[in-house]
Amino acid sequence: MEVEKQEENAAVVKPGGRVDITNSQDLKNTLLSLYDEGYNTVTIDFSNVQSIDSSGLGKLLLFQKKLRERGGELRIVNITNDYVMKMFTLIQLNKVISIEGFENK
Repeated sequence: MEVEKQEENAAVVKPGGRVDITNSQDLKNTLLSLYDEGYNTVTIDFSNVQSIDSSGLGKLLLFQKKLRERGGELRIVNITNDYVMKMFTLIQLNKVISIEGFENK
């Protein structure tokens, strides 16, 4: 998983492969580390993600809640996999997290 720290208070996280029960804790730890360092705008680049399960979705939702409590924002960009897009659509994740490519309804 790559992490790119950008200008003040912004970072991009690039997980790869699958985000599931076997590695979602790594994603959580990475996100919490950025949070503890004071990053308020975190973008997760899904260009290399092929699938995500409920444990991965749960980590995204919990982190979004934590960031929002201090005025921050979690964004998801570059979803290239149809399965991942279907999962996000199914649970209407775009109503909670800013997702590039979704219309705000």
